[in-house]
Amino acid sequence: MKRWFGMSFVLVWLLLASCQNADVALDDATVTSVPTATVQVTATPASSSPTLDALLAEMANKKATEEASGVVPTSVPSAMELYDEYDFEWWNEAVFYEVFVRSFADSDGDGIGDFNGLTAKLDYLNDGDPTTDDDLGITGIWLMPIMPSPSYHGYDVTNYQKINPDYGTMADFEHFLAEAHARGIRVIIDFVVNHTSDEHPYFTLSENPNSFYADWYRWEENPPSELGPWGQRVWHQDAVNDQYYFGMFWSGMPDLNYETPAVTQMMFGHADFWLNSVGVDGLRIDAARYLIEEGDQLENTAETHAWFQAFYDFYKTDNPEAMTVLEVWASRYEASSYVEENGADLTFDFEQASQVMQGISSRNVRTIYAGLNGALEAYPSYQYATFLTNHDMNRVMSEFVGDVQKAKLAATVLLTSPGVPFLYYGEEIGMEGMKPDELIRTPMQWDASAGAGFTIGEAWEAINADADEVNVALQDVDEDSLLNLYRDLIHLRADYPALSNGEMYTLDSGNKNVFGMLRVLDDEIVLVMLNLFDEDVSAYEFELEASSLPAGTYSAEWLFGEEAGEMADLQVNADGGFSYQPIPAMMGDQISIYKFDSK
Repeated sequence: MKRWFGMSFVLVWLLLASCQNADVALDDATVTSVPTATVQVTATPASSSPTLDALLAEMANKKATEEASGVVPTSVPSAMELYDEYDFEWWNEAVFYEVFVRSFADSDGDGIGDFNGLTAKLDYLNDGDPTTDDDLGITGIWLMPIMPSPSYHGYDVTNYQKINPDYGTMADFEHFLAEAHARGIRVIIDFVVNHTSDEHPYFTLSENPNSFYADWYRWEENPPSELGPWGQRVWHQDAVNDQYYFGMFWSGMPDLNYETPAVTQMMFGHADFWLNSVGVDGLRIDAARYLIEEGDQLENTAETHAWFQAFYDFYKTDNPEAMTVLEVWASRYEASSYVEENGADLTFDFEQASQVMQGISSRNVRTIYAGLNGALEAYPSYQYATFLTNHDMNRVMSEFVGDVQKAKLAATVLLTSPGVPFLYYGEEIGMEGMKPDELIRTPMQWDASAGAGFTIGEAWEAINADADEVNVALQDVDEDSLLNLYRDLIHLRADYPALSNGEMYTLDSGNKNVFGMLRVLDDEIVLVMLNLFDEDVSAYEFELEASSLPAGTYSAEWLFGEEAGEMADLQVNADGGFSYQPIPAMMGDQISIYKFDSK
């Protein structure tokens, strides 16, 4: 039987627009469980935005008109086609900060972080005053799950339109959102579309084979023999009906069945609620590659790609400024395809993260270059998210075994290279943490007090033992601290657009320890040079065969890091190439950033 996502997008929209119980889940409905074929639903008040049916009908008409007239949708430009137009989005000028609300700041002493605590710490992240430089300077926040959940992490949702009561109320969240926006900070939230909690009413109603929700999850009378991508069991026996349901991650997270059109309608409605009624700026989509299975193919299927293309069309129709970033923990080839096909605005580039971390650890610039150039070539117009590690990975400082200088080098690469950078809370002060997951999500270390400035109560998870030595208060007053390096680099990125959206050229230095990168936007030319070795290096020379630089002589002006003394002038030939040794020797672990001006 042909699966419905194999049909044209127009037919998909028409199916969705005409499916039964269209009011279900436009807002999070209060569902009354009754053992009949028709489930009684009392919906909460609809938002002021257009109804889902109206949006879908409008989009279907638009697509039908375009097809009839032979109009072909505009394709995404290639990486270098946008330089002359500067057609970049707001997120291309942002630096994001990933926050686990539970671990950031506790305002009421219950040991659990909350929105009032986060709001109180906003000035640390960005005080809204562009003339100051003592804030971190980030302009985007990614919130890990904030919806009700039986788990500490929140990735098993029980209600898509409520706030986790551990974190406060919807009013608390809306106050936080308003204060963030007042400071110029955009806010995106984790949006879990692949699965729900097994305690969600959708699932408990689905256990009844006569329920309207019966096909919202995948059920089998006998357990299929298939295993998951890492050899895990993916079919789980239900205690209520003795049937087996599909759950990629574990039994407490049953996967939604997107072969049922009403499930897509429901999820589109929840996205509309957060983006257009509440007013968040975007969504981070968890576990995107696992959305729809095709036979024994469980990830990155054609139907998964088709669903995200339809989702992209849906949210862009009503809110063109909205942004999605997908977690596609797979090859760069797979991850970039979602962006190339207009299925998302960004995906995280896990390959670059790994290669930058490996290159810094092994002191090998070639590995770093492979990561930077690979991402540049794979994605359209810098539309990818960069990071070092996140909430599912060992922390940066633990990977570097406490080596602060390596952490500084890695931060410099991250914050001066293309893409949209994401930091993980505490990364900027060198918090440590190794799996299991709870130990990489520990409370933020604000000061050396008993509760590390996180809480006056007993923290939900033990605070790291080094909090008395690794904290914001100590590093705030230390000019050479990791925190102040992050601050300076984030502000530098904001001051010099070439570091965000300029062309990138990695420079062959002839030495595996010496990193050179040129960023160019119009007449703004910035050189980033690093010595990954902990001893002085003199055997190096930066080589570039060709570039967009006009021929001529350029003088260097110091911007950041170690002042290297008098820098040699840069001589650029007719092809935009050069051979250049700016100083006779680079100091061990040197970080220097210069800009060039034509003489």
